[in-house]
Amino acid sequence: MKADAQESQSLVLIVDDEPFIRLIMRHFLEREGYQIAEAQNGIEAIKVFKQLHPDIVLLDAMMPDMDGFECCTQLQNFDCSKYTPVLMVTGLEDQVSVDRAFAVGAMDYVTKPIHWAVLRQRVKRLIEQSQLQQKLEAVNGELQRLATIDGLTQVANRRRFEEYFNQEWQRLKRDKCPLSLILCDVDFFKLYNDTYGHRVGDRCLQEIAKALKDIIKRPGDLVARYGGEEFAVILPNTDTEGATHVAENICDAVRTLAIPHKNSQVSPHITLSAGFTTEIPQPDSDIEEMIYAADRALYQAKAAGRDRFVQNIQLPISKNSR
Repeated sequence: MKADAQESQSLVLIVDDEPFIRLIMRHFLEREGYQIAEAQNGIEAIKVFKQLHPDIVLLDAMMPDMDGFECCTQLQNFDCSKYTPVLMVTGLEDQVSVDRAFAVGAMDYVTKPIHWAVLRQRVKRLIEQSQLQQKLEAVNGELQRLATIDGLTQVANRRRFEEYFNQEWQRLKRDKCPLSLILCDVDFFKLYNDTYGHRVGDRCLQEIAKALKDIIKRPGDLVARYGGEEFAVILPNTDTEGATHVAENICDAVRTLAIPHKNSQVSPHITLSAGFTTEIPQPDSDIEEMIYAADRALYQAKAAGRDRFVQNIQLPISKNSR
C-alpha cells in the first residue's frame, strides 16, 4: 500500500548508528512514498534536524557518544520540534526504558527486530496527528484573531483594546514607564452618513482606519475601533512629547485623505478631533480614570471647534497654532 499524496511529501529522518539498519529502513519507507534523510548518531541528527525540519524522527535509543534519549531531550529545545513527533526505535522493552522514552519527549516507540507493518502504521499515524494538530492550531489562531478584530475596519476591536490596555497598564506600572492613550472621533460623522449614506460612511471609516495603521507602526502600539466613529490608539513607553507628535500626525493624515464632507461645520473634508493623556501608572492609580482623562480631552477638542487635538485637560492645540 502506497502513501497518499500528502504523506509522500513527508520527510522522515532516520537516526541509527548501524548502516544496515538505516539502509533497510530507507528502502522500506521509500517504498511507502516518504522522503528520507539520515543521521548516524545523535550529534549529526541535531544538525540535520535544524537544517531540514523533518516531519518525523525515527530515533535509535542505543547509540555511542549521544544516545537517543539525550538526542530526543535536546530536540525538544527547538521551536520547530513542536510539530515533529519522535518515534523511538529500541531493542529495550523493559518498563524503565519505555517510561524514559516518553519522559524525554518521544511520542511512541517500536522495538527491534522491527515489525514492518507496525512501523508503517505508527509512522503514518504520528504524521497524521502532527498535521492535524497544526491545522487545528492554525484554525484556533485565526478564530482568536477574528475575535479581536473589528470586522469593518480590520483594526483591533473594543474587546482587544480593553485587554491590551489593561495588559500594558500592568506592565508599565511594574516598569514605571509612561503610557499614552489617544481617543479620536470623526467630526460630524452622523451628518456624513445622513448626506452620503451608510455604505459610503463605512468606506470612510475604513480609509481612516488604514490611515491610522499607516502611522502607528511600532509593534507595541495598537489602533482600535473604540465604537461607532471613535478610534483609540494605545502608545506604550511613549511620553507626552511622543504622544503629541502622534496625535498631530493622525489629524494631519485624515485631512490629507481629503474625503469630501460638504455638510461638515468645520471643513469641506472629513476631519478628526482627538484627545490624549500620558501617565506613568502608579500602584494607587486607576486605569478607568486614565481613559476618562483622554475622553475629557476629546470633549475639549470638540468644544474648542473640532479638527484639533487636546492633551488631557489643558488648552487645545489648534491646527493654526502648529
